[in-house]
Amino acid sequence: MDIRKISIGPDYKSGAMHYILGQEILGGDHIIHLIKQDTQTREINVWIKRENEIFLWKTFNNSMPMAIEYNVNF
Repeated sequence: MDIRKISIGPDYKSGAMHYILGQEILGGDHIIHLIKQDTQTREINVWIKRENEIFLWKTFNNSMPMAIEYNVNF
Protein backbone atom coordinates (compact mmCIF):
# COMPACT_ATOMS: atom_id res chain seq x y z
CA MET A 1 0.00 0.00 0.00
CA ASP A 2 1.06 3.55 -0.70
CA ILE A 3 1.73 5.79 2.30
CA ARG A 4 0.16 9.26 1.96
CA LYS A 5 1.18 10.79 5.29
CA ILE A 6 3.33 9.92 8.29
CA SER A 7 3.29 11.64 11.67
CA ILE A 8 6.30 11.14 13.96
CA GLY A 9 6.17 12.01 17.66
CA PRO A 10 4.48 11.22 20.95
CA ASP A 11 1.48 13.57 20.62
CA TYR A 12 -0.25 13.56 17.23
CA LYS A 13 -1.88 16.99 17.61
CA SER A 14 0.84 19.11 19.17
CA GLY A 15 4.10 17.18 19.40
CA ALA A 16 4.41 15.34 16.09
CA MET A 17 6.07 16.24 12.80
CA HIS A 18 3.85 15.55 9.80
CA TYR A 19 5.19 14.56 6.37
CA ILE A 20 2.75 14.49 3.44
CA LEU A 21 3.29 13.50 -0.19
CA GLY A 22 3.69 16.60 -2.35
CA GLN A 23 4.52 18.82 0.65
CA GLU A 24 7.02 21.57 -0.05
CA ILE A 25 10.04 21.44 2.26
CA LEU A 26 13.46 23.03 2.70
CA GLY A 27 12.30 26.50 1.73
CA GLY A 28 10.11 25.24 -1.10
CA ASP A 29 13.07 23.97 -3.14
CA HIS A 30 12.09 20.31 -2.64
CA ILE A 31 8.88 18.31 -2.37
CA ILE A 32 8.20 15.02 -0.62
CA HIS A 33 8.18 12.55 -3.49
CA LEU A 34 7.68 9.16 -1.81
CA ILE A 35 7.10 7.71 1.66
CA LYS A 36 7.79 3.99 1.73
CA GLN A 37 8.31 1.28 4.32
CA ASP A 38 11.34 -0.99 3.83
CA THR A 39 9.99 -4.54 3.89
CA GLN A 40 13.14 -6.00 5.47
CA THR A 41 14.00 -3.44 8.17
CA ARG A 42 10.43 -2.08 8.68
CA GLU A 43 11.91 1.45 8.62
CA ILE A 44 10.02 4.28 6.96
CA ASN A 45 12.00 6.17 4.30
CA VAL A 46 11.06 9.65 3.07
CA TRP A 47 12.30 10.51 -0.43
CA ILE A 48 12.39 14.10 -1.72
CA LYS A 49 12.61 15.55 -5.20
CA ARG A 50 14.31 18.65 -6.55
CA GLU A 51 13.96 19.27 -10.26
CA ASN A 52 14.76 15.84 -11.79
CA GLU A 53 16.74 14.39 -8.86
CA ILE A 54 15.33 12.19 -6.09
CA PHE A 55 17.11 11.82 -2.73
CA LEU A 56 16.61 9.80 0.44
CA TRP A 57 15.94 12.51 3.05
CA LYS A 58 14.89 10.83 6.29
CA THR A 59 14.61 7.36 7.80
CA PHE A 60 12.48 6.53 10.83
CA ASN A 61 12.84 3.25 12.70
CA ASN A 62 9.96 1.40 14.31
CA SER A 63 10.97 2.37 17.86
CA MET A 64 9.66 5.92 17.27
CA PRO A 65 5.97 6.64 17.90
CA MET A 66 4.29 7.18 14.54
CA ALA A 67 0.94 7.27 12.79
CA ILE A 68 0.74 6.20 9.16
CA GLU A 69 -2.02 7.19 6.73
CA TYR A 70 -2.34 5.16 3.55
CA ASN A 71 -3.84 6.16 0.21
CA VAL A 72 -7.34 4.75 0.00
CA ASN A 73 -8.60 4.30 -3.53
CA PHE A 74 -12.16 3.07 -3.91
